[in-house]
Amino acid sequence: MRSIRRGIKEMDILLKGFADENLAQMDDETLEIYEAILNENDQDLYQWVTGQAAAPEPLAGLIKTISQTYQK
Repeated sequence: MRSIRRGIKEMDILLKGFADENLAQMDDETLEIYEAILNENDQDLYQWVTGQAAAPEPLAGLIKTISQTYQK
């Protein structure tokens, strides 16, 4: 999957780390949602992950998981 070399370095780091830790355990439905997330515009995705904008359904649940995984 295209979790790196997206265009925004922060998204590369975040998505690569998330993919490395989680892809192997994802079921088919979650993988489809993740693929849909990867097809989104980087600027929109960055805003969703950082909480600057609400993510659309059905992406919102996995976006929330991604963002909570890396919030410190």
